[in-house]
Amino acid sequence: MFEAGISINDLLPFIAIGFAAQLIDGALGMAFGVISSTLLISMGVPPAAASAGVHTVETFTTAASGISHLAHRNIDGRLFARLVIPGMIGGVCGAYLLTQIHADTARPLVLAYLSAIGFYLLWRGIRHAHKPRQPKVIAPLGLIGGFLDAAGGGGWGPVVTSNLLVQGADPRKTIGTVNAAEFFLTVTISATFLAALGLEAFTIATGGLLIGGLVAAPFGAVIARRVPARGLILMVGVVLTLTSLYGIYRALA
Repeated sequence: MFEAGISINDLLPFIAIGFAAQLIDGALGMAFGVISSTLLISMGVPPAAASAGVHTVETFTTAASGISHLAHRNIDGRLFARLVIPGMIGGVCGAYLLTQIHADTARPLVLAYLSAIGFYLLWRGIRHAHKPRQPKVIAPLGLIGGFLDAAGGGGWGPVVTSNLLVQGADPRKTIGTVNAAEFFLTVTISATFLAALGLEAFTIATGGLLIGGLVAAPFGAVIARRVPARGLILMVGVVLTLTSLYGIYRALA
């Protein structure tokens, strides 16, 4: 839980992480959970606590981001309906699994998963070539994305957004819809962590991430309309890969 006497200097690193991660997430439909969790775990935060804190923050940031995307007409209602329920089911299962694993065991496994996402995003950025068509595999993506998001502290966006784009979905609508659906996912996951871990899971990092994320949330929808995705995907891949590998080194050292 939060401690008395917290200074702005204690919050600043987490505010910076929250701002940068949400700015990228709002523009790409991915990366807030992955970047935040990767950095928190590499700083020594237990995986379950990192995931719980990140998802609590995302409850607020995804609401703000979803409203912004709705205002910019970036949401596909039919795609949203097919993603949200499977995502919530997968999120509950992933959150419960993570709370049953000892932190020392989970940390290298979670960081390995996050580094794999980083490599995958690098590959997607390099091989970027979009051919518009209607995606066919949607509900299974929601289920897997929700599970990995809770178990790894991030993964909903990288799994769901990237795979929908691979199938040919419209980038702007995909990013906006995945962001909006993530609100319901994070509420479900946060409630599961709260029931399993109690309030002790939510630390000073949660407050810093929340402040930074809320400040950045309105800008993502604007970026999604104006900036090409390829460069941002490559940047996310580089950041995730380096931070994850560094976290694995520290966890195994």
